[in-house]
Amino acid sequence: MNLLDIQLCSGDLKGIWHLVGIALTIFKIVIPILIIIFGMIDFAKAVTSSKDDQLTKSAKQLGIRLAAGIIIFFMPTIVAFALGLVGNTFDQSGEFTICSECLAHPSKCE
Repeated sequence: MNLLDIQLCSGDLKGIWHLVGIALTIFKIVIPILIIIFGMIDFAKAVTSSKDDQLTKSAKQLGIRLAAGIIIFFMPTIVAFALGLVGNTFDQSGEFTICSECLAHPSKCE
């Protein structure tokens, strides 16, 4: 059995790609909201505390959260780009195009 003969986006596996696409869409909505909420809570605690270095510590923590959020937000784009490269090189039947469509736009996945 050749690795290229495996149908990656048909049958049950297509459903899995669809679920992963829905999860990524939910993450793209929920993670920025959580970053904003946690950032507001941290800065509110820092402002009300009597420690001077608490505000700097909260700003640093917010920066780390923002970096993690940006990485997670752009992960579907990076995965779609990688699937596009592989699809252009090895794909004869359009399977990788279907996979990337299910990841990027789960509502259009058939």
